[in-house]
Amino acid sequence: MARPLRIEYGGAFYHVTDRGNERREIFQTKKDYERFKRYVIGAQDRYDFLLHGYVLMTNHYHLIIETSKANLNRIMHYINGSYTTYFNRRQGRNGHLFQGRYKAILVDVDRYLLELSRYLHLNPVRAGLVKRPEEYPYSSYRSYITREKEEIVHRDRIWGMISGDGRNGVQRYRRFVEEALGRDLESPLKRVYGGVILGGGKFIRDVLRRMEGRDVRRQDISYRRQ
Repeated sequence: MARPLRIEYGGAFYHVTDRGNERREIFQTKKDYERFKRYVIGAQDRYDFLLHGYVLMTNHYHLIIETSKANLNRIMHYINGSYTTYFNRRQGRNGHLFQGRYKAILVDVDRYLLELSRYLHLNPVRAGLVKRPEEYPYSSYRSYITREKEEIVHRDRIWGMISGDGRNGVQRYRRFVEEALGRDLESPLKRVYGGVILGGGKFIRDVLRRMEGRDVRRQDISYRRQ
């Protein structure tokens, strides 16, 4: 099967998502959510990356990942593979848990990181699961609006972006998210270029320069065209 285009380099930020096969549930119990996060921590120990935000929904997940090396594929292979093995064993089943390979979008930090994190944290509200994002237990939002650190999440980058020195990050980030409640916000993911890059013109040009000389003939035809 042809594979979608992957752009990997150290210091890159990604929005990563994957969905259950045939949109089926991938999380059924509290233990499932906690086990998935344990595999994320295991991947952090092995591959040295930062998780800036997450939301785990019933049949899909969203992660915001910053890699220190060009190794996103290894990170996601470890997380998805480990979790699939656990889930299949618990359910007494075989086969694919996820709907194809994960999707990774390269993110322009200065332009889209804050907006993207807010969009992710409001996902459970848009889905009608809760009225306020802090009511949803399986996202990084609670970690951002309290001083109680969650081991899995790195908060300083986003706090610093919204408050300068980060000291007022809790209050300002909460205000930033809450001011969007009740508004029909357009998904920043609708502005993705070529199916794989979310950023302004300069950022897109810089990424395309990184790709010069790469052989994309083996990549999926739709990605080649884009």
